[in-house]
Amino acid sequence: MVNTDKKIGWSRAEMAQKVALDIPDGSYVNLGIGIPEMVAGFVPEGREVIYQTENGLLGMGKVAEIGKEDRELVNAGKKCITAIPGASYFHHADSFTMIRGGHIDICVLGAMQVSKDGDLANWSTGAQNAIPAVGGAMDLVAGVKRIFVITQHVTKKGLPKIIEECTFPLTGKQVVECIYTDLAIIDVKKDGLFVREMAPNVDFETLQKQTGTKLNQYL
Repeated sequence: MVNTDKKIGWSRAEMAQKVALDIPDGSYVNLGIGIPEMVAGFVPEGREVIYQTENGLLGMGKVAEIGKEDRELVNAGKKCITAIPGASYFHHADSFTMIRGGHIDICVLGAMQVSKDGDLANWSTGAQNAIPAVGGAMDLVAGVKRIFVITQHVTKKGLPKIIEECTFPLTGKQVVECIYTDLAIIDVKKDGLFVREMAPNVDFETLQKQTGTKLNQYL
């Protein structure tokens, strides 16, 4: 059972750090809007990772410090960022040529829903009054070699985000390799979802109750 006297789960920063630790040295990585943006702030010591933002920068650094922002230097989420030495700026079309051409190794995206098969829904709820927000997500899941998802385990209403089948419009089918939530790290395999690591004070029984599909444990 969960010990309610202690911290339960990971913070957003800790989630981002978990993702950063799984990115191999020398990788070219695209970061989506939201929690994924935080991953650039946690490059492990001795490791080089080149972050790309689809609005036209290769070599994205940490989020800019308060008072040192440059409004001309922003990521896809319109947040002020920094650039590492040797960074390159280019046209939006060139950025998508990199993505569609298979030149990006990993993409870290947020999610509204992820299915047991790794289907991803992250751009619309499908409601009639939903604001269209396709963005570059379809290109990313189709053109990038590996897709990581980072998201809260449940919605603000307490509904599972990891479910049997997505009910929202899909971004891509069977594209997600790994899911990082505030409660666990879950690998998407051909034979199901496997829990690789659980957050502090979270046990498997509790995690399963917060998930809308069957979870498996590694032997």
